[in-house]
Amino acid sequence: MMDEEDFFRFCQINEMVDFERDSAGNVVVLPLSGARGGIIGAHLTWALSSWNIDSQLGVGFGCSAGFTLPNKAVRSPDASWMTAEKWNQLSRDEKERFAPVCPDFVVELRHNGHGLQFLLNKMREYIDNGVQLGWLIDRFDKKAYIFRADGSVEIVGINAVLSGEKVLPGFSLDLRKLLKA
Repeated sequence: MMDEEDFFRFCQINEMVDFERDSAGNVVVLPLSGARGGIIGAHLTWALSSWNIDSQLGVGFGCSAGFTLPNKAVRSPDASWMTAEKWNQLSRDEKERFAPVCPDFVVELRHNGHGLQFLLNKMREYIDNGVQLGWLIDRFDKKAYIFRADGSVEIVGINAVLSGEKVLPGFSLDLRKLLKA
């Protein structure tokens, strides 16, 4: 089994492949999204980044950022965000690696090759490790799952406008516009 340093080096050597590691230390190979999924992911990251630049409340991340969660899993959401306070508590070295912190907000997009159950389990893992709000956007089944820190899960149709609620005040995402690509 690879320790934290070995896994980080392994990911750097194999930079053209996306990996995660589950809490048991198993390496998971993530499928590429395909072109349409890449467009949707780029639009999502842009929307979150644009809001974050205006709000100045924290730090936003794209799909290549990895985080070591409290349960020792290393996960890489399609988009994520954390408060500036949480980010500023990390050392310079921690910021350059798989930051040992759980984001406050995560989004996972269901792409070709992503099993729904795998993503639902991943979302529950995020919540169990400290995420305050998470969205799983399932473009194939035309719905979105909203995961909250209290353990509740709300399922909405693809015509919904998702709210950042208290975690991302003033942020919203119109799924119809996002999924037009």
